[in-house]
Amino acid sequence: MSEILCQWLNQEVKVSQTVSPKSFAKAFSNGYLIGEILHKFELQGDFSEFSESRVSNAKLNNFSRLEPTLQLLGVQFDQNVAHNIITEKPGAATKLLYQLYIVLQKKKKSGLTGVEIQSIQPPANIRQQSMKSEAFRDRLRNLIPRQTDFNLMRVTHRFQEKYKHMKEDLVHMHFEKLEKFQKLKEEQRSFNIEKQRLNRRRQNEIMAKIQAAIIQIPKPASNRTLRALEAQKMMKKKKEAEDVANEIKKFEALIKKDLQAKESASKTSADTAGQTATDLLNTYSDDDYIKKIQKRLEEDAFAREQREKRRRRLLMDQLIAHEAQEEAYREEQLINRLMRQSQQERRIAVQLMHVRHEKEVLWQNRIFREKQYEERRLKDFQDALDREAALARQAKIDFEEQAIREREIHEQIAVERAQARYRKHYTICAVILDQILDLSTKVADYRMLTNNMIPYKLMHDWKELFFNGKPIYEQASIKHLPAKPSAEQLTELEKRDLLDNNDYEEYKNMIGEWALPEEMVDNIPPSNNNILGHVIHRLVEKSHPPQVKSTVPELPSFAIKGCLLGKTFSGKTTALKALQKDFPIQILSIDTLVQEAIKAFHDKEKISEALPTEKEAEEKTLPVLQEKNKETQDLQNLSSPYPVSEDALPEMEDKTILSTETNKTTKVEEVTSSDSFSELTVRARLGAKSEKLLKKGKSISDMLLVNILVNAINEIPVDQGWVLDGFPMTLNQAKLLEEALTGCSREVLELEEKKAQISTLAIDPTASKEVPSPPSALDFVMLLDISDNSSLDRMNDTMTEGFSSETSHGDITQHVTAENQATDEDQNLRDQIQHRIIGFLDNWPSLEQWFTEPENILIKINAEIDKESLCHKVKEMFTTEITKKENKVKKKLEEKEAEKKEEVLLAEPPPPPPEPEKEKETSSKTPPAKGKPPSESLHGKQESLQEGKGKKGETSLKRKGSPKGKSPGGKGSVKKSPADSTDMSPVPVVPPPPKPGSEEWVYVDEPIPEEIPSFLVPYWELIENSYINSIKTVLRHLREEQHSVIFYLYEIRTNFQHFLQRPDHKQDFVSQWQADFNALPDDLWDDEETKSELHQRVNDLRDRLWDICDARKEEAEQERQDIINESWLQDSIVIKMNHFFSLMQAELNRFQDTKRLLQDYYRGMEGKIPIDDIKRFTRVPLVQLDNREILESQLRIPLISRISISPDSTMSKPKTKAILKGKIDYSLENVEANFEADEKLLMDTWQQASLAISHMVAAEIHQRLMEEEKENLPADTKEKSPQMGTNKKVKKEPPKKKKTDKKAKGKSPPMAEVTPVTVTAEEIAQMEKRKELMLKIKEEHLAALQFEEIATQFRLELIKTKALAFLEDLVTKVVDVYKLLEKWLGERYLNEMASVEKLTEVARYHIETSKKIQNELYLSQEDFFINGDVKVFPDPPPPVRPPPVEKEENGTLTIEQLDSLRDQFLDIAPKGIIGHKAFTDILLDLVTLNLGTNNLPSSWMHLTQPELQELTSSLIVNSEFVDWRKFLLVISMPWIIPMEEELLETLQRFKAVDEEQLGTITFEQYMQAGLWFTRDEDTKIPENPLEPLPFNRQEHLIEFFFRLFADQEKDPPQLDYTQMLLYFACHPNAVEGVYRALSVAIGTHVFQPIKTPPVIVEKTSSLTDMSPVEEYPELEGNFVSEEGELREDGERKEENPENVNTEKISMERLLKVFQGGKEVQDPNRFASHLQIENAYSENFIKVFQDIGAKNLEPVEVAVLLKHPFIEDLISNYSDYKIPDIKTILQRSEHVQGSDGERSPLRLTEEKK
Repeated sequence: MSEILCQWLNQEVKVSQTVSPKSFAKAFSNGYLIGEILHKFELQGDFSEFSESRVSNAKLNNFSRLEPTLQLLGVQFDQNVAHNIITEKPGAATKLLYQLYIVLQKKKKSGLTGVEIQSIQPPANIRQQSMKSEAFRDRLRNLIPRQTDFNLMRVTHRFQEKYKHMKEDLVHMHFEKLEKFQKLKEEQRSFNIEKQRLNRRRQNEIMAKIQAAIIQIPKPASNRTLRALEAQKMMKKKKEAEDVANEIKKFEALIKKDLQAKESASKTSADTAGQTATDLLNTYSDDDYIKKIQKRLEEDAFAREQREKRRRRLLMDQLIAHEAQEEAYREEQLINRLMRQSQQERRIAVQLMHVRHEKEVLWQNRIFREKQYEERRLKDFQDALDREAALARQAKIDFEEQAIREREIHEQIAVERAQARYRKHYTICAVILDQILDLSTKVADYRMLTNNMIPYKLMHDWKELFFNGKPIYEQASIKHLPAKPSAEQLTELEKRDLLDNNDYEEYKNMIGEWALPEEMVDNIPPSNNNILGHVIHRLVEKSHPPQVKSTVPELPSFAIKGCLLGKTFSGKTTALKALQKDFPIQILSIDTLVQEAIKAFHDKEKISEALPTEKEAEEKTLPVLQEKNKETQDLQNLSSPYPVSEDALPEMEDKTILSTETNKTTKVEEVTSSDSFSELTVRARLGAKSEKLLKKGKSISDMLLVNILVNAINEIPVDQGWVLDGFPMTLNQAKLLEEALTGCSREVLELEEKKAQISTLAIDPTASKEVPSPPSALDFVMLLDISDNSSLDRMNDTMTEGFSSETSHGDITQHVTAENQATDEDQNLRDQIQHRIIGFLDNWPSLEQWFTEPENILIKINAEIDKESLCHKVKEMFTTEITKKENKVKKKLEEKEAEKKEEVLLAEPPPPPPEPEKEKETSSKTPPAKGKPPSESLHGKQESLQEGKGKKGETSLKRKGSPKGKSPGGKGSVKKSPADSTDMSPVPVVPPPPKPGSEEWVYVDEPIPEEIPSFLVPYWELIENSYINSIKTVLRHLREEQHSVIFYLYEIRTNFQHFLQRPDHKQDFVSQWQADFNALPDDLWDDEETKSELHQRVNDLRDRLWDICDARKEEAEQERQDIINESWLQDSIVIKMNHFFSLMQAELNRFQDTKRLLQDYYRGMEGKIPIDDIKRFTRVPLVQLDNREILESQLRIPLISRISISPDSTMSKPKTKAILKGKIDYSLENVEANFEADEKLLMDTWQQASLAISHMVAAEIHQRLMEEEKENLPADTKEKSPQMGTNKKVKKEPPKKKKTDKKAKGKSPPMAEVTPVTVTAEEIAQMEKRKELMLKIKEEHLAALQFEEIATQFRLELIKTKALAFLEDLVTKVVDVYKLLEKWLGERYLNEMASVEKLTEVARYHIETSKKIQNELYLSQEDFFINGDVKVFPDPPPPVRPPPVEKEENGTLTIEQLDSLRDQFLDIAPKGIIGHKAFTDILLDLVTLNLGTNNLPSSWMHLTQPELQELTSSLIVNSEFVDWRKFLLVISMPWIIPMEEELLETLQRFKAVDEEQLGTITFEQYMQAGLWFTRDEDTKIPENPLEPLPFNRQEHLIEFFFRLFADQEKDPPQLDYTQMLLYFACHPNAVEGVYRALSVAIGTHVFQPIKTPPVIVEKTSSLTDMSPVEEYPELEGNFVSEEGELREDGERKEENPENVNTEKISMERLLKVFQGGKEVQDPNRFASHLQIENAYSENFIKVFQDIGAKNLEPVEVAVLLKHPFIEDLISNYSDYKIPDIKTILQRSEHVQGSDGERSPLRLTEEKK
């Protein structure tokens, strides 16, 4: 049954998958094929949703969709059936398919579709069925496990199988092990047996030797005593024999007992084991394995018995030998006793003989043994040599392979490093490129925002961000920062801080945006306040004393110090050894030093008692080094990624070389301080720590290595130089070494410098000297530069030399051990070489920077040269460095000597008296050190001040050291010349005393209380921080305001442009006017009144459009006015003014805080209590942004309104107003007024701040004078008057005059006269000194305060000037924008008016010319144009080209006439065959009745009946009938007659299109394949559109041929292409036509057998003469080619007659060629339907049987063509001949031309 189903499925249903009985269950297990079967029977509409997959979800989906269909068909199908099919249960799928087969056959017979079957079902059943389907789907889902469960089961099964296989493998392996074990046991047993055999043989040989060695001593003559002796002897023997026999019996009894016990035990165990084994293995007794085991057990038992027998036999042999030995011994003793006294001489002779015999034996044995030893030694030595040679060859091969691997590894590492370097550089370049792009786009954005006028400040900020690598665009918002800001927010904060710092530096140094304007260039900016700087420096020193002190050795040493660095195998050690031979230097290798330290610890190296100083020094060294280690612990985070030693010997494998872990610096571990340990030297203690670390597997820390190295350096004499070998190797080691040798750290110095460089508001010029950098610890650093490959090559060469070295023929064992040791060392070296090279490459860049930064001491030497050249080059460099060191030391010594001489010269004159005493003296004597003329001193002061200021970066001119007085509102300065200072001086020759703050001024450094620095230093830091932060915040707000201004102005411009471009309704009016204009009737266009009316309408349109333009202009002006009236400009000005007021407030706060600090400092120095300043700080009022009233109690800062400005302000700037008035028009008067008010407000605020500062200074001076008056109350009134005068002149005169007056007055002696008489001279002197000190403190305090006043006033004036310029620039920008808006508005209005004028001109032109306006008039805001793409009324349609018409030419029928004839013939004879009489009658009717029908061309009208009969006879088939299709084919000529090759090619194309090989094709396939000719492509399209296109006859002929030969009864019509090509096989030569037809029928070329070539040629030529080639010359080439083919075929046939026509042809094809089996219908009314059989069928059967095909199977063409009947048939068959119709037509035309036209009556008669 399954085979029947498979046949049904594969052949009838044709499912997509071939089904076989074996794969039946699996093929249908997923339900896809069942769905496909139902789909083919149109029952499964949702087959596209089915899945071919075999997963559970696909099966569930398929069977759920199948269930309703199967239930509808009535097939028994539920979840159990589905589950059985899914699980591939045998027979389940077959049963279901069989039921389905029966149901589908029934359905096929009934002819019902699935929809009809479903519609037959009642609705209740349908609902029930749907519910059942849902239940089925749910139950099936429960039955079918999930795919994951399937996968799990599959995986579980796979692992179970794997477990079974592994278990079997384990059992097999266990069995193999057992076999191996048994085999080993057998081998051991056989070896033991052989060993026993050898032992027994050796024992027998020994016994034989013993027997041979017994000497037979001749017995003495017998006497009486002999018998007694013999009897006694016999008795003794018997007794001994009995004893021995008893002992043997006892021994045997014991042996038997043991044997019985063992045998019983073994038998029981063997029996039980054998029984169990046989019981267990009985079932497998036939197994070879069991047989082997049994056999082995039997062999073991037999061997055990044999062993026991051999043992007993051996024991017996030993017992017998022992007994014989005892017997011999007894006999010998007996003979000795007998012969001892009586035969002494004979005994001695015997002994001598025996000794001689023994000596001879010993001598021979020794000679033999020596020979054996010699042979053995020679053999061993030769074996050792051979073995070593083989090992050396193998080691050489291994070494070469290892070298190649090392080179590959190194190249790979180099490539990785190069890739990493490339990635790093690529990342850097990518970041830079991104930043360049960001900068470019930012510039482009702001060019658009600012009309290509980017402010300098913005560009400067962007450049700063770009140069610092910060993103230019904002990454994140920092307005509301979270507790943990993101990375983008941190970047934004860094950007902000960077820009803030730049802005602050510009503000502080008055450069960039804060450079002095033109009006302030003449005013010299204030220099540094030296007094305040000195005060701050002194307070900071008191509070935080400096830690770094420059350590410069007093006497420099001539000893040179350096180090030699390089990669492994670069030649460091070799070069240093050569260097040590020529120079007295010490070479220090860290590996050697570590070894020596560890050795010293092992040797318990103790401190010598004779050197207590050395002991103390060593005791001091270690704690100091440990201290340094703790201090520099943060510097030791850098780790050494490669081993400590570069050129370490391979023996150091237990040291730091093998440690590849990171050298994390740890603190030096404390060693337990015992008496023995404390007695050890420093080197031994360091060695103990090193060994402790190495034993733990750790590397020695950098600090410990440096300590060992420094300890070794300390032991070297001072005058002797030293060079380090390969140390330092990391940056951390270099830092530690320099710190240990010089005593100071470079990083600590840098930190101190950074601290000193922090921007302070006041700098002490005397304390700003830089700390001299300490000299470098090393004088030179040489780098032996070598490539990585060279290093590897040298390592390989070194190891190769070790291999090639010849082995000494000495002690072999020593050589082997040494060789193993060297091999281990080489392997360690090979393992480390890559790590060493990588470590050096990683650490060298940082080391190179370290050795070149402060002073370039690095020397690079190319080490890729030979050994001698390298040593020579190193010596040259070393000599050069020694010369440099000597020159440097000599230079230093000369400088020191010069300094000492200067000090001696300076110490000769007496020291100058203190400053107060100088003030009292009136003599003109001055000390030589300060005896400069006034001009020089002033010049020197100015230069020093300029240098101090230059450090701050100022480029403007500097003020001299003395402060400059300033009136409360003025800027006039008083000249400082010696003449001014000597106005009040009684002695004009004396130079002016030094001014406070100048270089000559000696500052008052009186002691101050400890509380003062601790309070004032934080207070000064608070002042600095508050000032700097305030300035930065204000400058940041100003910077952000600049951006907001740019964006606001851009937004105004763009919004106004959008407002101007808003849509209007002008186009609607224009379109309406144009429509009305074009709608005017044609007869009114030339009427004058109409034209005037149209002109009036144009005027109305123009007025309306102008009104719209005016309205839009007014709206735009109102929009502009609204923009001007917005409060943005006013608010922006207020905000910016408040920012500048905040700057003034910051300067004011700084001045007030500085004043308080100076006051507290100097009062503390005077010993007075600081005054509690009750006054509030002066506040600069801010401008109120809005007009809301706020209570003053709620405000910390006073606010003022912008409106409350006094009109009569004298500080206004007429120049600025004039400039602005030139720019501002009438509409911007409000802006101008507001700007003037803001300008006046700014000036007033500046004046208030300036006056407040002047008042504070005056108040401070006044307070000082009041305190001085209070102190001097008991003094004389004469002393008060000059001081009162001084107080009055303070506010008017500059401080310079005041100070000079004070000094001059202070020098007068009346002070001493006031004191009472009771006061002693010492107290008077102390009071005088105290008074002078107070006077100097006061002078210094007031000078510092006035200097701060000048600086603050200057800053305030700069802020005021910049604020005015900033506001003016802002107003100018805004006004420019307002003017630009007005310009755009005006241009827009003018353009709109001009466009309206253009429109009017166009309209008037068309009115005057009386033309309609076809193209749309487009008025788009300010543009007018005529839109050529839009037409308001359509163009007149173009003339339609008439269809192509075929014309009659030369009597050729048109396609229409041919179709008409085809239709008529098809109605009469659908099969294509008509009787010849009927055919003649039809043609005669057509010719006769052609009037008005045009069925035939005019040349056919003259044909008579005989001519028609002649025409019919040429077309007759089978002597009675005519094929009308052949007739139509002939009369449709001209067309290209195909060659045989073209026919065959066309046939192949048709077969290719006919995919199902039905033999028929449709019209689409026919057109796709095509014929041998195509449509005419050369047709020319006429230029005249009224002229029809030329008729393409070729294309229509191709379509007509399909209609002619197709079977029209089928839908769609089907064409038998073989039958059609048989028609086209016709030829003027009938025989040729038959062969062409045979070729078409077979599908390949059929060759003609050549018999009578001349006849064929004649026939062909005659036929050619009669052929229509003459009529159609284009066919001539085809016929000629056909003849050529015939000739060539004939030649080929003659040449190779055997290899042609081997194809086979069947009976059906032969009958098809020769027209068999056609139904012929005669149109005669008397004829009946006839079935004419093919007349040739019987003949063909006979021919086939004659040939040998009895069952009519296909036969070869060659054989068939040789049959006489076929030959005769081919020569006489004329159906494939093209008839010559043209000759008949030409003849009729010729007759008609001679006789004239025949009437229709004559034609009728002829017909009758």
